[in-house]
Amino acid sequence: MATLKTFLLRSLLVLIVAVAVVPHVAWAIAGDNSSAAVDDTQLQYQALSAEVEQKIARAAQEVTTLHSDFVQEKYLSMFAEKLLSTGEFFYQRPDLLRWELLTPIASGFVIKGAGGRRWHQSVAGSEAFKLNQDKAMALIAQQLFAWAKADLPWLRSHYTITMARRTVDPAMAEEQPIQLRLVPPAETGGFLSYLLITFAADASYVSTVEIHETDGDYTIINFNNTAVNDRIPDGIFTDRVRS
Repeated sequence: MATLKTFLLRSLLVLIVAVAVVPHVAWAIAGDNSSAAVDDTQLQYQALSAEVEQKIARAAQEVTTLHSDFVQEKYLSMFAEKLLSTGEFFYQRPDLLRWELLTPIASGFVIKGAGGRRWHQSVAGSEAFKLNQDKAMALIAQQLFAWAKADLPWLRSHYTITMARRTVDPAMAEEQPIQLRLVPPAETGGFLSYLLITFAADASYVSTVEIHETDGDYTIINFNNTAVNDRIPDGIFTDRVRS
């Protein structure tokens, strides 16, 4: 399953805000109903305050499960159309996770404790893996769990984090959702310029991720229909086929 492993690694590292670009074959060409990226020049940046950090941490502590649909849009400077894929995400504290692309190419994985299974529509069944033996999946798990748990200490160790605001008017700023701008170290950033993360109004989960690349290309991941603390059947985290 070397092809499956390579596909998942390259696809998922972008999906979970790591450091690879999703192959164009993994996307469908979409029309003009596009999400607009936030204009970076219209934002004001300031240090991440203790108050905001505590709000995110408190909200994360209340979250035991998350379930969300996502729509992922890739914008390439060489094409007029966006490239679109859709999927589902499940998380249950402390160490259960399912990340699944549904269209246009079905693929994904589940993590349960120290291991899991991954799959791709071009291959029958699924493949088992152990995190302590698979550096690629260990990296993927680290990133996804860091976002699901809002693990700011871990994120700080990998990015420079500032708050992004559309206005400096304090009254209006209070009405805005929390937005964080994450910049990787120059020596490790590679193609990645910065990330813009938007939280839900109550800060309990991430609603939008923007991944901006140094060449001007960017990806927007919108998380929709998010359910917080709903019961998730155990079979969701078992294998490719949900039981």
